[in-house]
Amino acid sequence: MPVTSVTTDLEALTMTLVADFPVAVERLWGAFADPRKLERFWGPPGYPATFDTYDLRPGGIAHYWMTSPEGERFHGRWEFAEVEEPHRIVVLDSFADAQGEVDPSMGTGRMTFTFESTAQGSRYTAVSANETLEDLEKVLAMGQAEGMTQAIGQLDTVLADLREYALGTGTQVEVLDDQHVRITRAFEAPLHLIWRAHTEPDLMKRWLLGPDGWKMTVCEVDPTPGGAYRYAWEPVDGTPGHGFGFDGETLVFEPERRIVTTERMTGADFPATTNDLSFDEEDGVTLLTLLVTYADAAQRDAILATGMTDGMETSYQRLERELVTTG
Repeated sequence: MPVTSVTTDLEALTMTLVADFPVAVERLWGAFADPRKLERFWGPPGYPATFDTYDLRPGGIAHYWMTSPEGERFHGRWEFAEVEEPHRIVVLDSFADAQGEVDPSMGTGRMTFTFESTAQGSRYTAVSANETLEDLEKVLAMGQAEGMTQAIGQLDTVLADLREYALGTGTQVEVLDDQHVRITRAFEAPLHLIWRAHTEPDLMKRWLLGPDGWKMTVCEVDPTPGGAYRYAWEPVDGTPGHGFGFDGETLVFEPERRIVTTERMTGADFPATTNDLSFDEEDGVTLLTLLVTYADAAQRDAILATGMTDGMETSYQRLERELVTTG
């Protein structure tokens, strides 16, 4: 975790976060100067940001929203007060409405981002200052400290060279807490191809099979939020009684960026999981990230113990053979 400290000063009405990264300060600055990179980490897991306006200059405006796994949007607005490349950005930070206008019912804070070189690479320091103690207590109660820590905790992936960071490592699993697991897999292929492989039934039937010896007999997809989907598999040899399937609901569908669905085994009575699947491309490498939310640690451990991720890796290797190498 790159975040080294998060401190609150009730007298100064500030919260300060410090994080260190093993990259040059210019690369760290670039992650904040490029809204497409900023979208990959600004927002805790499950609440990615989308910037539709980003004018990085004194007096410029940025409007963004974070989309929850249920599809709800939370809007924010920055007004850039100072921009000193590559060392300092100061923004007036406000909650906003869907049109990007400041929400007057919430206070406007002042965030100062500083970027400095260190012996090991670079350091990011964010100081969030509030106008009143009430405003500070309000944002802290909303989880600002936890949310920023989780968001900046994702920045190391954005700063890394994907070819070095993930390509060739197979399916990686990281247990985040009792309810959340993050799974990543990199492909040396363009994003549009990996996206198609996850959304077009004819392509899905060619690779989404798990271990050898299975066939996908049902692949019904409705990408509309609120729409249902259903998958089913049977043994190739036709062994009776061994088929299984999954079904659920589409919650979020953002083309070539994000798919959020619920998932439950068809006919089972345990709670559905929420699967938050996102796609990012850099230099011809596409990184797939799946954030799975479970009901509790017991469900998490039981599902991981089934060998789920081994089956995923077998499928991903098949995807590479069937689709990536053949185009």
